Amino acid sequence: MNQSTAESKKKPKRKFITPKTAPYLFIAPAVILFIIFTVYPVIQSLILSFQTSSGGVSTFAGLDNYRRLFNDPLFYRALGNTFTILIIQVPIMLTIAVLLAVLMNSALLKMRAFFRIAFFMPAITALVAYAIVFMIMLDENYGLVNYALSLVGIDPIAWLNDPFWAKVSLIVAVTWRWTGYNMVIFLAGLQNISNDLYEAASIDGAGKIRQFFSITLPQLKPIFLFTFVLSTIGTLQLFDEPFILTGGGPNNSTLTISLYLYINGFRYFDFNYASAIAYILVIIIALLSWFQMKVVGDKDD
Repeated sequence: MNQSTAESKKKPKRKFITPKTAPYLFIAPAVILFIIFTVYPVIQSLILSFQTSSGGVSTFAGLDNYRRLFNDPLFYRALGNTFTILIIQVPIMLTIAVLLAVLMNSALLKMRAFFRIAFFMPAITALVAYAIVFMIMLDENYGLVNYALSLVGIDPIAWLNDPFWAKVSLIVAVTWRWTGYNMVIFLAGLQNISNDLYEAASIDGAGKIRQFFSITLPQLKPIFLFTFVLSTIGTLQLFDEPFILTGGGPNNSTLTISLYLYINGFRYFDFNYASAIAYILVIIIALLSWFQMKVVGDKDD
């Protein structure tokens, strides 16, 4: 009797996995990996930007790296190159993308699925692979582009060895890769526009061009904002194309901020200065994104 009473008084074993704890256990691996590979590097990079290293020993240096940055003419050169590409390339790419989306959405176009896939394919092509293809095509002596130009009597162009044409080459390469990606986003937006709007406009006598400017473009305003912000962020982080095609040359004419960050960090092993560049880039991206949201977005937001 006493034994049974003692057993009844024993506390039930506490289960570690319960309906309340199970969700946390499932997401724990993802959270742990996120902290290790994202949160920790971000914090460590911030700390590095306020330090200097010598002989493997890091010492606190305050704002010295940032003062050096703002007095670095090569940083301003990289910043100017990046914004030049941004101002020219992004509007051209988005204009082509929306026109292609309208064409791909037309019922008059045959084999629409084939063309949609064909235009989207560059977006899933490996960055290094497509950059190497462009490097071969744009070779001054043996490139396919100069060979085609020679057939119509145009002298060879130093696509990758001339400061002006090197920028043009980067713009063409980036536009080729990302136009189809943005086209798909615009296409999704077009398919959400009600046909009733177009039917009402047709009854009122509006032609296709008038419908495009009065209905299509205003309805795509949120899509334009989304793609413009994404394209701006992507262009400010442009690295693969200048690294492979031109190496930042000639004469630093295609040096971008991300490439300059890479050179300081992994060529000169000045991780402290590279971290400062990275955080200035983050601030620039945040400010531009905020500005675009305020200017292009709804005033009520």
